[in-house]
Amino acid sequence: MSKTFVLIDSHALIYRAFHAFPDLTAPDGTLVNAVYGFSRSLLTAIRDLKPTYIAATFDSKGKTKRAEEYVEYKANRAAMPDELIPQIALVRDVVTALNIPQFSQSGIEADDLLGTITRQVEQEHPEVRSIIVTGDKDMFQLVSERTRVWLPGRGRGSLDTEYDAAAVEQYMGVSVSQIIDLKALMGDASDNIPGVKGVGPKTAIKLLKKHHSLQGIYERLDQLIAGEQPAADEVLVGSVFKKMQLDRDMAFLSQKLATIDRSVAIDFLLEPCRVSSYDKAAASELFETLGFKSLKGLLPKDEFEIGVQNALF
Repeated sequence: MSKTFVLIDSHALIYRAFHAFPDLTAPDGTLVNAVYGFSRSLLTAIRDLKPTYIAATFDSKGKTKRAEEYVEYKANRAAMPDELIPQIALVRDVVTALNIPQFSQSGIEADDLLGTITRQVEQEHPEVRSIIVTGDKDMFQLVSERTRVWLPGRGRGSLDTEYDAAAVEQYMGVSVSQIIDLKALMGDASDNIPGVKGVGPKTAIKLLKKHHSLQGIYERLDQLIAGEQPAADEVLVGSVFKKMQLDRDMAFLSQKLATIDRSVAIDFLLEPCRVSSYDKAAASELFETLGFKSLKGLLPKDEFEIGVQNALF
């Protein structure tokens, strides 16, 4: 029987929840909308995915490698809203109360932690499948036979969705292996990755369908520059040809920025992430303090409840 390792992309879920639940406060008046949404997604994932192992990743302060390579990387992002800052510590309190190991590293983005951890699990634990719980479609590039992405629903009536390679291709229009190059071509406003100016998703998908990769697109471009005649179904013509020619360097820089690093130095072992007992009474008390009565029923069974259940049945 395969074992499941659930990885929580904490900041992605926090921001997703912050914008989904605008006016939710604890009994003492503290804004807790992000904490509530995060907690609901976390507990739902534990209930539905039934992990053997679980861990949570967090972004941390410190200049990242990407910011050193491209000073404008994420430069367009507004500072974290004042109302969200104190909620990060409360989210960590929830994760700690559930006895879930946490990973963060100065100057390393959570994306790269997730990429490195899943790669290590794929190499060292063939019996384990990893599921990344996130609100960030950038994680699609990590999908493989043994790593999947789970996106929580965005509201009432919206379903949680698990993505394998086929689901990623159906949703994005390109294969998992082309996700990075898709972003390199069309850019990503949220991360301020420029891409090729004037090339949007439709054109980017056409180019990748025709030439398979960014490298393949530019090999074809060089052939056309050298004088080879365009084919009848050529995509690299007219304004598209000019845009790709002008922004060649930026396309490859964008490809580099979009690529999740799967080999960062990190102290990670799978066994300490095995789901273990936790203090359910303390977790219930925390949820009571936060005003999350509706979520208390989602808390996992504790060791005592499991022992009683096994004895009776």
